[in-house]
Amino acid sequence: MAKLTEVRWHGRGGQGAKTAGYVLAVAAAGQGWNVQAFPEYGAERRGAPMRSYVRISDAPIRLRSSIDSPDIVIVLDSSLLETENVTDGLPDGALLIINTDKSPDDMRQYLANPDVELCTVDASAISVDTIGREMPNTPMLGALAKVSDVLDLETTLKAVEKQLSEKLPPAVVEGNKQAIQRAYEEVQVA
Repeated sequence: MAKLTEVRWHGRGGQGAKTAGYVLAVAAAGQGWNVQAFPEYGAERRGAPMRSYVRISDAPIRLRSSIDSPDIVIVLDSSLLETENVTDGLPDGALLIINTDKSPDDMRQYLANPDVELCTVDASAISVDTIGREMPNTPMLGALAKVSDVLDLETTLKAVEKQLSEKLPPAVVEGNKQAIQRAYEEVQVA
């Protein structure tokens, strides 16, 4: 039977959930996996809640639907916990990573399903320190590399360099790589 990992990103327009999903897919493909990545927009405006999806499998992926029962959920903006059920469809024991300055124990009370493996990292502060602006998407990739078996740190760094160097100056790409490294080191696990 094929091994399939489904990842759902929750963010707001402009926070980079779509880009992070694509970088995750590039990193997973670099490790030999079959991948699929796509965003889902609502109002399609900066600041509006949006989702991005990634499937990673050792077999060809034939599904073409959104992800309703993810193995991993990544939340780029903790304020979404007030308006979105980010744990919807998340089975007990699944992985949830939240961008917040709070500990996993402090965040558990806000979850509709508290029976998940909860991790937190202050990706916003890390991105301000390393990139110069709040862009939590790439630090969250570092946290994911640390707490999951989906990808490793080295492949993630290479994928970020490959994807971002086409659009951004070298200093910004380097800042993103530093953000990934710091989040990898600073992520907290419950």
